[in-house]
Amino acid sequence: MFDGNDYLIRRKVFTILGAKFHVFDADGDLVLFSEQKAFKLKEDIRVFADDSKSEERLLIKARSIIDFGAAYDVIDPVASEKIGALRRRGLKSIFRDSWELLDNDDLVIGKIREDSALLATIRRLLANLVPQTFEAKIGERPVARYRQRFNPFVFKLEVRILDGARDLVDPRLLLACGILLVAIEGRQRG
Repeated sequence: MFDGNDYLIRRKVFTILGAKFHVFDADGDLVLFSEQKAFKLKEDIRVFADDSKSEERLLIKARSIIDFGAAYDVIDPVASEKIGALRRRGLKSIFRDSWELLDNDDLVIGKIREDSALLATIRRLLANLVPQTFEAKIGERPVARYRQRFNPFVFKLEVRILDGARDLVDPRLLLACGILLVAIEGRQRG
C-alpha cells in the first residue's frame, strides 16, 4: 500500500460528525481508510488498511491542543516507532500554507509549500473556487506534489510521490502529509 507513486485522497465535505478519508491507488483500489472524530481538541488521525478498521497502518497525532504552529507525529503503530513529523509554519501559513517535514529525531529535512503567494491570496478570498497545489521538497529536490481537484461536495487531493523520493524520505511520511492536508486544509476550505 505504500509502494505506489500515485494516490487519490477523498473526504466528503458535508459530514455532520467527523470526516471519513478514503485513499485510493492509481488503479482506483482502496488502500487506506481513516475516520476523524468531530470536536476533538487534539488531532488523533488513525489510518487503517480498509474501512473494516481491523489493521491500523499509520497514526498521525498532534502534540498539543489547538496550536497554530502545531506539530503532528507520524507513527507506525505496528512497529511502535515514530516515522517522522509534520509541523505547520504558524504565521507563515496565514497567507501561504507552509509545513516542515521532520525526521524521527525532529530535525527539519524538508518543506511543503502552497504553490504561489498570489494564488494562495486568491484562494482565501474565493474559498474553494481555486484548488490548492503543494510541493514537498527535501533541500531543493522535489519529492512529492499534492493537487486538489475542484469538487464542491468531495474534497479530493491527488498525491504524486516523485521518482527518487524514497531514497530521501519514507513514503509513509509523504502520504501522511497528504492525509493531514485533507484533514486540516480541507476542513478550513470545506
